[in-house]
Amino acid sequence: MTDRPVSLTPSGPPETRLDAEPAAMLAALADALATPDAAARRDAVSAVVARNPRFLDGWAQLGRLARDDVEAYACFRVGYHRGLDRLRQSGWRGSGWVRWSHEPNRGFLRALDGLRAAATAIGETDEAARGAEFLHQLDPDWDRRIDPD
Repeated sequence: MTDRPVSLTPSGPPETRLDAEPAAMLAALADALATPDAAARRDAVSAVVARNPRFLDGWAQLGRLARDDVEAYACFRVGYHRGLDRLRQSGWRGSGWVRWSHEPNRGFLRALDGLRAAATAIGETDEAARGAEFLHQLDPDWDRRIDPD
C-alpha cells in the first residue's frame, strides 16, 4: 500500500502521475543520445540503462536504437514491465489515466507504444492490438500527442 494519493477528478477516472526521473539520469541519457555515431549511441544508451535499470525512458530509447525487431521488442517489453511496477508503486490500481501530458509518464508510454510497434513488426498481432487499446485507455488523447523525441 502506498501513502501517495490517487487524484480523483470530476471529469473521469483517477490519474496516475509518475515521479520525475533524477536530473542526472536525464542528463546522462541526453548525452548518450547526442553521440554522433549510431553504434556508439546505442552502446552509450545501453550503458546508461545498465547503471539505471529502472529508468523507463532509457529502455524506450534503447528499444528505438535496437539492431533488429526482436531486440527492440525485448527492450520495449522490459521498459513496459518496469513501468507497470512504477505505476503500481505510484498508486495505480490497474485502471485510470496515465497521460502523455505529464512528462514523467512518457518513458512508460514510449515503451508501451514501442512494444506495440515491435509486436506488429514480428507478427504478434494480438499483442499489438492489446498495446494499442491499452494506450487509448491510459490516455484518451493518445492519437493527438506530439513526441518531440
